[in-house]
Amino acid sequence: MYTAALFDLDGTLIDTEPRSHEAWSRLFRNHDVPHDEATIRGFAGRPPREALLDHLPRFPGHTVEELFAEALAYTALPDMPPVGAIPGALELLVRLKESGVPLGLVTSGTRAYARHELGAVGALDLFDVLITSDDVSRGKPDPEGCLKCCAALGVAPGDVVVFEDAPAGVAAAKSAGADCVAITSTQSAEALAAADLIVPDLTGMTWPPQTPATAAAPRTEV
Repeated sequence: MYTAALFDLDGTLIDTEPRSHEAWSRLFRNHDVPHDEATIRGFAGRPPREALLDHLPRFPGHTVEELFAEALAYTALPDMPPVGAIPGALELLVRLKESGVPLGLVTSGTRAYARHELGAVGALDLFDVLITSDDVSRGKPDPEGCLKCCAALGVAPGDVVVFEDAPAGVAAAKSAGADCVAITSTQSAEALAAADLIVPDLTGMTWPPQTPATAAAPRTEV
């Protein structure tokens, strides 16, 4: 059975998508750069600087760092959408922690950002390992973060289930050799089709999740 659980942050544990969507959209609008919904969704689950680099030629005279700082500043404005926990997320984390299941976070955000957001919803102390963009040289969909988290927890990737909400995160988990539960908080089920299990949120999630690796085994609830 699974020996540990790894979680993405934005869109998986906390509902930052409306805020992030508006921040990135505002960046494009304020620079009069044409964009569509697919453009903005392309930022989900990826390190922001890497995602911005794809569009840098469309922002002449600006650097990635300047654009990232501008988008980040938008997230702190009072008119931005509020942030809260994904339904069922905190309950699942608490159940797993109380049951002794090792917990790891693998996020494309910085360590300071991850600690702040987890602290804001009361989840910071529930994690054994945090792997952030500060700890890797290649972001999702590369599996580096997932593999580093597994190594830090002392578990094999094949014995881990990863919770994600974006195609880049699902791809990273599968490339690492882990099973993946995808949450449709930010993307359609079709976009997350590579995951082993797709759910709307974490409400009522059991342990282990009923992915192909556990479907033949007796179901155990935490």
